[in-house]
Amino acid sequence: MRICGLLTAVLTLFMITLSGPWVSASLMPVPPRQVVNLDGTWDIEQGGTQCPPPAFAHTVAVPGLADMAQPAFAEVGKKSHLRQAFWYRRTFRIDGPVPAVAILKIHKAKYGTQVFLNGRLVDKHLPCFTPVLLDVKPCLRGNGQSNELVVGVGANRESLPEGMPTGWDFEKYRYIPGIYDAVELILTGAPYVVNVQTVPDVPNKAVRVVAEIRADGEPCDFIANVQVSEAAGGRPVGAVKAAPMHVAAGQPTKLDVTIPLPRCRLWSPEKPFLYEVNVATGSDAAKTRFGMRSFRFDPVSKRAMLNGKPYFLRGSNVTILRFFEDAARGDLPWQPDWVRRLHHKFKTMHWNALRYCIGFPPELWYDIADEEGILIQDEFPIWTSGGVPAEPGGGYPDKPKAEKIVPEYIEWMRERWNHPCVVIWDGQNESVTRESGKAIQAVRHLDLSERPWENGYGEPQSLTDCVEFHPYLFSGAYYGKKTFRLSDLERTSATPRFHTAPQQKFPTAKIINEYDWLWLNRDGTPTSVDYKVYEALLGKNSTTEQRRMLHARYMAALTEFWRCHREVAGVLYFCALGYSRPSFKPRPEGGATCDDFIDVKNLVFEPLFEQYMRDAFDPVGLMLDFWAEEVPAGSQRQVQVFVINDLDRPWQGAVRLRLLRGDQELATQAQSDKIAPFGQKILAFSAAWPKEPGDYALVAELSDAAGKPVRSLRDVKVKLPAASCGASCLEFVK
Repeated sequence: MRICGLLTAVLTLFMITLSGPWVSASLMPVPPRQVVNLDGTWDIEQGGTQCPPPAFAHTVAVPGLADMAQPAFAEVGKKSHLRQAFWYRRTFRIDGPVPAVAILKIHKAKYGTQVFLNGRLVDKHLPCFTPVLLDVKPCLRGNGQSNELVVGVGANRESLPEGMPTGWDFEKYRYIPGIYDAVELILTGAPYVVNVQTVPDVPNKAVRVVAEIRADGEPCDFIANVQVSEAAGGRPVGAVKAAPMHVAAGQPTKLDVTIPLPRCRLWSPEKPFLYEVNVATGSDAAKTRFGMRSFRFDPVSKRAMLNGKPYFLRGSNVTILRFFEDAARGDLPWQPDWVRRLHHKFKTMHWNALRYCIGFPPELWYDIADEEGILIQDEFPIWTSGGVPAEPGGGYPDKPKAEKIVPEYIEWMRERWNHPCVVIWDGQNESVTRESGKAIQAVRHLDLSERPWENGYGEPQSLTDCVEFHPYLFSGAYYGKKTFRLSDLERTSATPRFHTAPQQKFPTAKIINEYDWLWLNRDGTPTSVDYKVYEALLGKNSTTEQRRMLHARYMAALTEFWRCHREVAGVLYFCALGYSRPSFKPRPEGGATCDDFIDVKNLVFEPLFEQYMRDAFDPVGLMLDFWAEEVPAGSQRQVQVFVINDLDRPWQGAVRLRLLRGDQELATQAQSDKIAPFGQKILAFSAAWPKEPGDYALVAELSDAAGKPVRSLRDVKVKLPAASCGASCLEFVK
């Protein structure tokens, strides 16, 4: 037996040289772990799957995708006779001895990864959406010798064996391979920290730190030091020196300590305060960020609870794997400044939550969500069914098996469980397979923070989980049924319908995390699944301006409807970021959905969408509960206005009801009221409609907590003309 840390103590300085600029890194006197970034320009070539090609004639950015290669390859993302795999290559040097531990981490690559170092196969890793972690010490050369790293990835999703999730998606046409997340070389001494899990204890103002420690050589003893600091500035706020521990060779041991944080600051979307924990063994030191945050669904109220208080989720979806196919994508997903501005843009819409839908973005997205304060429903890319047409020939190509899902779920959880932004593990999308449920039950105990799970359209696995709902009310025309109209909301239940009977066994919290079916491509044309809807609602010769106005008004009205009835714990619009594939052609040429940007690079939303949907998602919101498209001239009826308050403090103010004809206000009335924190009130107004026929707008309005106006609007046509008497005939009565 030996006392670990001697190797690290004698190492003084080493230098790593990449193919390109020299990058230096020293082990001492900084903490004895170096995480060396291997991102940059790599060589790339196409070929077979058995061995790397003899020569490389292209270059590509890492992280990125194979379609970014220069010169470009043909037919990337489709099954092609040109290749079975893409091979990446770069070289580097280590000046100095190879340390005790050398681990290569490829954060994400697809489809199936095999790694060669200096001509020797290190190992293979089939999962496409979780990290590759490989011990490269036996193959690594030190003392200034050159190292050649070659990484092969399958050229298409068919490269993976049946039962492995491939990210199949009804809307995707190209499955573009590549190393699409960061690549790192971790160099340190033994024993080393394999993984850290932070478990915030908000009620007791403490954090539990559970670390997995490993020594792959000889057994040894060590004393661990654990310190918590503020992430910004580094001010220490708590520390623990653990009792001496022993780790056997090749057998990981668990370090489990609790650190009091009596003056801790909580993490929330409104105040995303971050801490950093450092776990040191004497030979290694691993850091990770976390937030003092708790999140759960209350099985009684069916509400989300953030840090012990009710919290209504408002937000949207990011379908990053679809965006990978977008013509405007370029290298945007890997530009930290663009990703941060994107999340800023989302927050201007009053969105506090996002569903990373049917696939995971690069890891930097989660770091930015932590820093900017957005709750993430993290959805694993499984989609086996859900009412959409299958591929030509029938059937859904992905047939996941629990025994193959479980290892990926574990890798996924270990990578994300310190992110305060990640609050819901989402096992699949719109699927009813039992395999994901089996996998969830097998792994959920590993998350010591006990985050809730969501299982698509499958049966919830716990009363503390949530169920997703996708009320695509306007989809009827696509399937040859009656076209839904906004006036039909008057007869629509505010409780979303279960998609499958088994869900009714568990009265769990409900989340609406998809709705629309009036998508417009970024140029304003309808998508391939909703052009019939626009024809039914606006006629065959509608203009871009008419379609954009209808979409904005209708989506705002739906958002108000689902939010203000308070039947669900969250409302997430679909979608904030996707692709645009303009075409009036039916599938597969035409795109089915789209986001609402008109300039995705500069993050410019379509102005009408931004205007109306920002109001619809305001924390202090309202809904004009009036859905008739036509009313008889001179008639009178009661009008209700729902007012909700998502804030943890009361809101007090006036709610006005106005009647407009064009820009002219014909009548107005107001009621003042106070809405309790997380509360709802329904105000009643009585109105007499004008005797003069024409197009009018009924508007409910208030000033939110920031003093900004929030409006709910309905367009109404007054019919059955009578003798015109002007605005003087209109009377509004409380």
